[in-house]
Amino acid sequence: MASIIETIDVDVPVTTAYNQWTQFESFPHFLSYVERIDQIDDTTTRWTVKINGAEREFTAKITEQHPDERVAWNSVDQDHAGVVTFHRLSDTETRVTVQLDWKPEGFVETVGAAFGVDDHAVKKDLKKFKEFIESRGAETGAWRGDVG
Repeated sequence: MASIIETIDVDVPVTTAYNQWTQFESFPHFLSYVERIDQIDDTTTRWTVKINGAEREFTAKITEQHPDERVAWNSVDQDHAGVVTFHRLSDTETRVTVQLDWKPEGFVETVGAAFGVDDHAVKKDLKKFKEFIESRGAETGAWRGDVG
């Protein structure tokens, strides 16, 4: 099992950062491998990703969600889980921490995980999230439901 933990500070209030993270369909704007996410219901999303030229789909279930604190999920049909936590640093700054655990498939993913390629990709995507939310100054929507 491979694991990544990455953190970034964003210059928006915790509510803004959290609200944007609940807008899964906006993820292709800042997550490089994500082609599309469809929100099936309040706790189910269907992801289409493209990694090394291969397109994959998986379904993820939100297992825990607490406004302005955390969103956790598990994939239904692959070995993939994660959590994003939000930490208020000030009225206008938030620390976002992403933890991902997954089972690499095939030689290329296994080698990539071993050499930290995935860590670099997550770090780059968090920087894109920072640019996305800071340039907007406001979230594109919000879902404030509590799960788990």
